[in-house]
Amino acid sequence: MFFGGDPFEHFAHHGGGGSHRGPRRDVDTTKLYETLGVEKTATQPEIKKAYRKLAVKHHPDKGGDEHKFKEINAAYEILSDEEKRAKYDRHGLEGIDDHGGGDGGADIFDLFFGGGRQASRGPRRSEDVNHAIKVTLEDLYNGKTVKLAINREVLVGKPKMCRQCDGRGMRMELRQIGLGMVQQIQRHCASCRGEGYQCEKKRERKIVEVHVEKGMRHKDKITFRGMSDEKPNMQPGDVHFVVHEKEHDVFKRKGADLLITKNLSLKEALTGFAWRIKHLDGRSLIVASKPGEVIRANAANEKPYVKIVPNEGMPSRGNPFVKGNLYVLFTVKFPEDGELSAAALDSLRAHLPGPSSMDMEAQEEEEEVHLEVANIANFGRGGAQTQESAYDSDSDEGPQAVNCQQS
Repeated sequence: MFFGGDPFEHFAHHGGGGSHRGPRRDVDTTKLYETLGVEKTATQPEIKKAYRKLAVKHHPDKGGDEHKFKEINAAYEILSDEEKRAKYDRHGLEGIDDHGGGDGGADIFDLFFGGGRQASRGPRRSEDVNHAIKVTLEDLYNGKTVKLAINREVLVGKPKMCRQCDGRGMRMELRQIGLGMVQQIQRHCASCRGEGYQCEKKRERKIVEVHVEKGMRHKDKITFRGMSDEKPNMQPGDVHFVVHEKEHDVFKRKGADLLITKNLSLKEALTGFAWRIKHLDGRSLIVASKPGEVIRANAANEKPYVKIVPNEGMPSRGNPFVKGNLYVLFTVKFPEDGELSAAALDSLRAHLPGPSSMDMEAQEEEEEVHLEVANIANFGRGGAQTQESAYDSDSDEGPQAVNCQQS
């Protein structure tokens, strides 16, 4: 919004006459800030916090996009250096003398604009496209190749610059809102739909083979470079097929490890067990206890009792011959009350280790009592509720007042 003076002074460089000493019109000084998701006025702690959050989210080892991860590192290396940041704020990426940026020496223009030092004035990349591909745990264990169709827009002929917006894709409109007051509004060019160029397009359907590698994880990406929609004066972006792992009925997965739950009777837990499972590759495994092995109801730290079958987990992506472990979480089911006969109880007392307390007899003035089922949540709520207990309530209002009316 402009108050007084010449409201068209802002557009003086579009006409002839005069020299232009400021930055060129096409210099981009916001891309790095947008990459980290911060404002241009962000402080160094804010930039560092945003970088750490994005680096964890987009790290390739956690299923993130490698190219995006490199962009984040490059942006942080420049914006975390006050001298480089000042040059970038004035002159854009061309103002950075050392074209580093966390990519092992790769040109930073390749990261953000898809090729070369002149790329800031040349074609940029169109948006990437993500498609979900649902796979079973068996598919991720054994690997799978499927044929899928990519439907996209491709250009027909050579694009022509839009004369309405001079290839900028945006048009500036001025609206007078009062005496000496003019409002400047920026809108997408309706003639070229904000693309800056006009051209004919057509739909293309291409069949691609999507290879799901052994050991891939949920949200891993299978990328086809340059297969997204073609746009004028831009390089096509990538198409990512994002792995969505379906839940399995038997196995639970975490990383390269698998987990199954096995319920045992007290007899099996004490005397031994064996059961058959069908693995993800179709093999039949018999999981059996060792002679004399006892399965406990809980581990020593009161956590679930767990054992493993080594090297029977998921294959590792990139090295499928190295596998994780198969974890077995045990639960032991004890007999119900009255289920064991007196003879069975006598036999257990005779053969199980440890002392028996059943021979204890009540002494004079002693009383024998029995147990009932209880809920620990009721601990502290026993006995009669007295008037004083009302003051122990969590309410800040205390006990309600009682009004007495005399007749």
